[in-house]
Amino acid sequence: MDYYKAFEKCNLCIRRCNIDRTKGKIGACNSSDKITAARAELHFWEEPPISLETGSGTVFFSNCNLKCVFCQNYEISQEHKGIEITTDRLSEIFLELQDKGANNINLVTPTHYVPKIIEAIKKAKANGLTLPILYNTNGYDSLETIKMLNGLIDVYLPDFKYFDDKYAIKYSNAKGYKDNVIEILKEMFKQVGKNKFDSNGRMIKGIIVRHLMLPGLLFDSKKVIDCIYSTFGDNVYISIMNQYTPMFKALEYKEISKPLNPKMYDSLISYAAELGITNAFIQDSGSSTTDFVPDFNFQGLKK
Repeated sequence: MDYYKAFEKCNLCIRRCNIDRTKGKIGACNSSDKITAARAELHFWEEPPISLETGSGTVFFSNCNLKCVFCQNYEISQEHKGIEITTDRLSEIFLELQDKGANNINLVTPTHYVPKIIEAIKKAKANGLTLPILYNTNGYDSLETIKMLNGLIDVYLPDFKYFDDKYAIKYSNAKGYKDNVIEILKEMFKQVGKNKFDSNGRMIKGIIVRHLMLPGLLFDSKKVIDCIYSTFGDNVYISIMNQYTPMFKALEYKEISKPLNPKMYDSLISYAAELGITNAFIQDSGSSTTDFVPDFNFQGLKK
């Protein structure tokens, strides 16, 4: 299959720009058909079975198809910081991360580069890559894109940011967000099935659905948790995050220009427990800080 044709009429995300990125046209993700990235290093701040002691081999891709006003990685997602790398170089980076002792290859915000990522994964595997491949997405991929990844991704790490479309539109300019997430989650589960771990506790198959709680949106967060659990039960993990830090354009929105109230987070955790959810990751207090935002100085990208 010629995956590169997807760039010629780009519908890799649900915005469906339908443009020819091979001719230099730029869609909502602000990306051509060339890969740009900002960091490729061991990362220790993911969920425990992802990072473990030696870290996750994380590649932070530049640009994004969402416009979240509270994005912690706005330097690379919306201000476009990054350098161009070839597909061959990306495959080498995967192998270098493996040599550094990474537990996995973690692809962060990869949607708009999927055709070239597929090629890079195949080349790296042909040259000795054996690590699980993680697809770390904001949840606004098209269904066709997720289907392209069948057989190549071991662990999916999708966001489920909002239930109510009014919040998705207001804070991320993402119409139809919830309906799309549900659709692609079902396809992800069809591909990888229930969660599996190796003897060291490393996650090697499955899905972790991430939900970042926002100030004032307890009711919406409950609906997100309800939706995930009613659809998948304990067959997927839910990561309920409290690391919201008001920064970037969020400071212009009074209702979210403040840290998350710990009592609201505790209330959401209690609600999840009452539903009977057992496969969940919960964050400790003190996660709401810029200390957990990586430096994006092109580490690991250059030879």
